[in-house]
Amino acid sequence: ELQSTTLSVLSSNRDLHHTHTTLDTAAKMRDAITLHYLNHVTKKRRRVLKNNERLSHAIKASASPPEDVQDQGFTRPSILLLVPFRSSAFNWFDALSAHTPSPTHQVENRARFLNEFGLPEGAVDKLATAEPGTYPRDHVETFKGNMDDNFRVGIKLTRKSVKLFADFYACDVIIASPLGLRMSIEKDNKADFLSSIEMLIVDQMDTLTMQNWEHVQFVFSHLNKLPKESHNTDFSRIKPWYLDGHAAYLRQTVLLSAYETPETRNLFNQTLKNVAGKVRTTRQWAPVQVPQDLDQNFVQFDCTSLKDEPEKRFHYFTTQMLPAIMKSAVQSANTAIFVPSSFDFIRVENQFRKQGYSYTVLSEYSSNQDISRARQAFFTGKKSFLLISERFHFYRRYKLRGIRNLVFYGPPDHAQFYTELLSYPFLDEDVQPGDVTCRTLFSKYDWFRLERIAGTKGATALLKQNAL
Repeated sequence: ELQSTTLSVLSSNRDLHHTHTTLDTAAKMRDAITLHYLNHVTKKRRRVLKNNERLSHAIKASASPPEDVQDQGFTRPSILLLVPFRSSAFNWFDALSAHTPSPTHQVENRARFLNEFGLPEGAVDKLATAEPGTYPRDHVETFKGNMDDNFRVGIKLTRKSVKLFADFYACDVIIASPLGLRMSIEKDNKADFLSSIEMLIVDQMDTLTMQNWEHVQFVFSHLNKLPKESHNTDFSRIKPWYLDGHAAYLRQTVLLSAYETPETRNLFNQTLKNVAGKVRTTRQWAPVQVPQDLDQNFVQFDCTSLKDEPEKRFHYFTTQMLPAIMKSAVQSANTAIFVPSSFDFIRVENQFRKQGYSYTVLSEYSSNQDISRARQAFFTGKKSFLLISERFHFYRRYKLRGIRNLVFYGPPDHAQFYTELLSYPFLDEDVQPGDVTCRTLFSKYDWFRLERIAGTKGATALLKQNAL
């Protein structure tokens, strides 16, 4: 049913933003979308070959060439897939292979692809081979395999072959990471191979927001622009809307994510201009499960401008929440502070350093040695506070012991992180729900994240309650 609905939307040429692609539905979505873009490439190839034949017959008969042969773009690539890791590209290649089976199709350079996008020979994937329950399932599915995020590969599709590692200007499909594509563009100072993209697919957008979102914006800013060079193009064969600079209005975009963020919603609202229209899925969120009888305290600060939000949050945290925490004998020790934004994390750490508080940090830049020292110092009580960045938890997913008080500087993007952190105090013996405190600082601009934690109804009630 999901695949039929997806193909129904895609066959209407509308853009699609699927906002809750789960671990169980990701493969099904990938399969349906691959079938759709292969159908697009096949139809395009047939039309070009048919028009080639018509032009050839006209030349042989010394007749006027047909005029309705506008069937190409400035360059050949028409499908672009943006994915975060080489393992993600591997999954999309598997979907492609399923619809181009041998012996009908010959796959060229398969061995090289398996070598470069799989794990090195003899390497053991610790995530894939770990005992069930050691790591959360979403972490295993995201990070197993080759985790390199700097890559790009062109795929040329013919009637009986699939050629991997084809030249960008001779391929039909490009699979790349935003970083890999950006480095390629900046190296040559041109993005002509993106001038005629007719279908864009962005997978695992929630993971891309945990990387550098600026790379995604950079790629989008270079899509469907007029090329700097001609690349031996036959301009009599170019579709008129490319010549008119209207390619972006005919491009179909498919966005896949596990949840929405302000960045992904902005991308959907501001950059998708498809004249056929666009579709975005919605859902009612249920509140996350937390240990029974555990007291959750959601604290809202006043903010009327998105521009002032980071400053207002920091001011409220340093003048209201932090002084109250330091006055409490219970909360001024064994306290973990979770900070979603990397920029906010730096500000909070600077504040702790300036005030001379007893603290240690776990960030995405922490080495294994730093992590081990920080966990030990916090668990043994040598350090009273533990500052945790969301990116650290996303990439490492360590279980942290010694926590009795949790402070969320903002709600985490991943609602599952909220439940995981609230479960960590109970890793220690004889800890009761009444021994644990939890405070979450939020503003009305945290709606997406708050909704995933408190549920749609709960988040609405929280905002209304504080608006009175």
